Amino acid sequence: MDANEAIRRFRQRDDGYTWEGVDRLAYKQESAAPFRGITRQTLFQRSDLAGELRYFEIAPRGHSTLERHEHTHAVLILRGEGRCLVGDAVHAIRAHDLVTVPPQTWHQFRAGEEPLGFLCMVDALRDRPELPDDAALAELHAQPPVAAFLAEE
Repeated sequence: MDANEAIRRFRQRDDGYTWEGVDRLAYKQESAAPFRGITRQTLFQRSDLAGELRYFEIAPRGHSTLERHEHTHAVLILRGEGRCLVGDAVHAIRAHDLVTVPPQTWHQFRAGEEPLGFLCMVDALRDRPELPDDAALAELHAQPPVAAFLAEE
């Protein structure tokens, strides 16, 4: 087995929450959608499997994009605490919580006072996220807990 093959089979964690041979990338293009202080790393991806395992880290007081799409997410919180919106429910989240985001469900993750890091398992081939239009935002804001969550900055 050559060195490249060994790296593909075993990726040691570097300092912090980074892994050897894995680039820490921007979450999205800055102009693509509103978000704050988030990076992503693709930890596992193979052409013979239908899924990917990614690690996201949200800086303190940062957040992911409010979006929905056709594919399901499985999100395992690794570190930190925060809150998430899934559909019409807001949940407090902390290390080792598992969040399932069903298809076509509005969702967003927000970090508290410390970095929020989580693994996300998704389909390797997936649709592009949809951002809420004015009607969807009005519907979300009509629910007081969701409106309070969305108003946090």
